[in-house]
Amino acid sequence: MIRQRLLTGLLRLIAGLSLPRIHGLGAFLGGLLWRMPNAARHIADRNLTLCFPELPPIERDRLLRRNLIETSKGFLELGPLWLWPSEQVLGLVQGPVAGEGELAAAVDRRRGAILLTPHLGAWEMAGLYYSSRYPLTILYRPSRVGMDQLSQQGRGRLGGRVVATDTAGIRALLAGLRRGEVLGILPDQDPGEEGGGVFAPWFGIAASTMTLVPRLALKTGAPVFLTWAERLPQGQGYSLHLQALPDVTAAASLEDSAAALNRGVEAAIRSLPTQYLWAYKRFKTRPLGQPKLY
Repeated sequence: MIRQRLLTGLLRLIAGLSLPRIHGLGAFLGGLLWRMPNAARHIADRNLTLCFPELPPIERDRLLRRNLIETSKGFLELGPLWLWPSEQVLGLVQGPVAGEGELAAAVDRRRGAILLTPHLGAWEMAGLYYSSRYPLTILYRPSRVGMDQLSQQGRGRLGGRVVATDTAGIRALLAGLRRGEVLGILPDQDPGEEGGGVFAPWFGIAASTMTLVPRLALKTGAPVFLTWAERLPQGQGYSLHLQALPDVTAAASLEDSAAALNRGVEAAIRSLPTQYLWAYKRFKTRPLGQPKLY
């Protein structure tokens, strides 16, 4: 409870600043993370070494520094994204979203759609944008740092329905899809050893991958889309990207669908590697007999 109050108070304080100032503060804090030994730096460095072995060490270290800066910006910008007036938040989106017509058409046909928002760029911005335009049910994993109440309110305040990763939440997802609504899911979390995942390639490494999206797509035939909000420099706002992933729905098996999902996420990350959450232990769960990577 104390941690929740402290974090909420911090984000409310940060929300009083302009976005350029918030991102400037994030750049400062990210620079400190890069210079000082800490868990986020260690995990991000390990992931970058695993996923970009072809990069010379000096280039990988440069990428690490830029990534820790973007990661810090991502945490601090939760203040304005969750607390600013809706018109002000939506005004941060710069330009039209290419490919949105295909998503809108799926909603109009009441086919439903699965919208994947990986930990790339400002994924909270992406969720807010789409929930303001479509009937969106958002799946979330309860926080370990005491931010559940604030995050649920922030994510659902523009019309999205927020459900937890439990049996009731999964039922709500399926019901929403059958009503022709849009589901918002983070596809790049490690489901754990008992989380119903399968191992599929991700940056050439076997990664425990959720089966929820493949199961829903194969069962219902719903189209799958991938979206991310690119953080623009100097606090200028965000550019949203959206692309269809037809191979996830058209796959011949659950494993093929999971592999197609990972290919789509990996391609998006390679287009914007500085803004991915490399400080997350994506390879925490390992195939039987393989050594731990962290």
